[in-house]
Amino acid sequence: MKIHLSSVFVDDQDKALRFYTDVLGFVKKAEVPIGDDRWLTVVSPEDPDGTELLLEPDGHPAVKPYKAALVKDGIPATSFAVDDVHAEFNRLRELGVHFTQDPLEMGPVTTAVLDDTCGNLIQIVHSK
Repeated sequence: MKIHLSSVFVDDQDKALRFYTDVLGFVKKAEVPIGDDRWLTVVSPEDPDGTELLLEPDGHPAVKPYKAALVKDGIPATSFAVDDVHAEFNRLRELGVHFTQDPLEMGPVTTAVLDDTCGNLIQIVHSK
């Protein structure tokens, strides 16, 4: 068994697609119309057949309060592995990304937390 798909709830699929591709560097994998929304996934360009991230609309009534509570408490919706947190932090800051947590080293793990502009906090992490 392996993880095939994970999702992050977004307030605007077009805005999310631009952020996750143009800023974070993922590539679009699937885009299938479903009523007013789309089945919209992105993947790492380093692993195009790997785990897909679904940019899922946050229209369900339970989602917005859930997302707001996570953000209020500083809890990331998900975590992405990077080779160098400090380098990625600097690259993304130059692109205007807002971080709620600067790089923090905790033993063998370094993390930072960013705002994805779609209502979520996202953690980037590197383990030594």
